[in-house]
Amino acid sequence: MARDNIFSKCLCWFFNKLLSVNEINSKELNSPQNFLIVRQHNQLGDLLSGVSIFRAIKETYPKSIVTLIVSPFNYPGVVKNKFIDRVFIYNNKKIYNPLYFLKLIKLLREGYDVTIVPVVVSISFTSNLIARLAKSKIRIGCSSLDGKKNSSSFFFDRRVELDWRKHPDSNVSERSLDIVRPFGINTHKFQSEISFDNSDVETAHSFLKEINANKNDLIIGLHVGAGKVPNRWPLLKFTELIKRLNELYNVKFYLTGSTVDTEAISYIQNKSKLDIGIFMNQKIPEVAALIEYSDLFISNDTGIMHVAGTTSTPQVSIFGPTNPFNWAPIGENKLFIRKSEIVDDISVKDVLNLCKLLINKNEKVKENA
Repeated sequence: MARDNIFSKCLCWFFNKLLSVNEINSKELNSPQNFLIVRQHNQLGDLLSGVSIFRAIKETYPKSIVTLIVSPFNYPGVVKNKFIDRVFIYNNKKIYNPLYFLKLIKLLREGYDVTIVPVVVSISFTSNLIARLAKSKIRIGCSSLDGKKNSSSFFFDRRVELDWRKHPDSNVSERSLDIVRPFGINTHKFQSEISFDNSDVETAHSFLKEINANKNDLIIGLHVGAGKVPNRWPLLKFTELIKRLNELYNVKFYLTGSTVDTEAISYIQNKSKLDIGIFMNQKIPEVAALIEYSDLFISNDTGIMHVAGTTSTPQVSIFGPTNPFNWAPIGENKLFIRKSEIVDDISVKDVLNLCKLLINKNEKVKENA
């Protein structure tokens, strides 16, 4: 660990001598048109929560062109996003491939008015370096995060101090804007966004036909997996929740997931004894389209929770160790539940009551429509 720390310090010293730029205190951007955003260091949920920054740029500068650099893991979350004009996938495993490296350099040297590295959870030296290598008139990055100095802030000529310790319950979608607010870039709409087209809608409708859903059925989707084990509500409780909902309403259930969720999905199928649809390994816009045409979506605190958060569908998010005020989706009919850092402390009745609240409210809206 000490050796890694010494190496990091030497690396920072080297790049500081080679690529440092002088800090400029001006907040003027001079009507920029071309933006480069580097977010290759984020998790999928982090990226989706931070869509507000793309919206803010487009609202402030409607004719602007936004180029985004993401990781292969994050890329599916921004496919077809209406606020992003171009996406480049940064894959560090390909960086030694001459053709790939030349493509990256060509992209960076095109020329940008403003380059931004948003920061929410952690500071990324790689993202900061990519921003510095870009040919850009202005580079915006953080000088420190919650009191921790950004050791590579010298790559940026505009440096912003980010400190949320005084506002520990602020949502990430709002925090993402703090890097650009000093420069007059802002929005009053914080909800995330996933754009889907007719082909995605057709995929969703085809799936609903496959599970024999009709207009008298409530369509309820569930995501029972999560990348982090402490975020996973017990499968036995999910099974009991499905049973209770099925006793109360005419429901067509479906489960979303990927290959890593196979075991959990099989457990639900075997234990529930119901005909539950499986929507696995689908593209993110297709998942968003299916959720949009559902009546309720229930999820652990994980990436798909943020996908559901981009839709208008009523939603219940189940939280354990993570602060839901920071990470829960924002919007009407978006509810969350958390009792402690132990997700198992949440009972089936707790979640069921929220589901009933949303279903009954939604039914009243339909009656009054």
